Amino acid sequence: MNTAIKHLSIITGASRGMGEAIALQLLAPDRLVLGISRGQSQALQQRAAELGAPEQFLLQWQADLSEPLPVAERLRDWLIAQAPAGIASLELINNAALLSPPGPVDARPLAELSAALRVSLEATLLLSAAVLEATADWSCPRRVLNISSGLGRRAMAGSAGYCAAKAGMDNLSRAMALDEAHKQAQGRPAAQVVSLAPGIIDTDMQVQLRSADAAQFPDQAVFAGFKQAGQLSSPAEAAARVLAVLRRPDFGSQVLADVREA
Repeated sequence: MNTAIKHLSIITGASRGMGEAIALQLLAPDRLVLGISRGQSQALQQRAAELGAPEQFLLQWQADLSEPLPVAERLRDWLIAQAPAGIASLELINNAALLSPPGPVDARPLAELSAALRVSLEATLLLSAAVLEATADWSCPRRVLNISSGLGRRAMAGSAGYCAAKAGMDNLSRAMALDEAHKQAQGRPAAQVVSLAPGIIDTDMQVQLRSADAAQFPDQAVFAGFKQAGQLSSPAEAAARVLAVLRRPDFGSQVLADVREA
């Protein structure tokens, strides 16, 4: 790691959509952004080049988070190899998610359902565990921000897998926060954990929902209406709201949060 780096941000799903927008807004001369995605973002690479030597400010790991174990092991080992004395803060943003085409679970291939749950929930669990294990003795502030959804807090027909993943993420975050509070009570370094619903964002996922077969997805018209009524935030707008929550001095005091209530 560049010895001038003071802050470290790790983001999954950083090659497009809101994840890319978050990474773009985080890139700065005193920060290293590590993006973990299936693809690479040229916009991120260009922005890093504008700051100087791109590799000093940006790393892009191409990885398939439907097989999250080797990715988590790589991240753990990479963090262990870093020198924590020069790092002023660490944040993990679990943003990657995979939505199966809307419809009841019996209408989707089993392998597709498995991949969606692995990307959206198992990867969050394993990457969080890897980061917390590797940095257990780091004295700098550490924050874990899990990008959840309103669908983790209310069910919707045609999206059972996604609802399950986000509900699991919410309760995972609650339990992790309790573990970190226990560490703090023992006088050990502790991280702060938040599961955040980011609002309704104009991404490829929204296109998929409003273009779905209404016979398989009863709420298709609702999502089409969001677009028609101009109720969708741009990825850049949503990213700014997410980062405002991440930067709050009381981050972690409310584990389940929503940008519309922040």
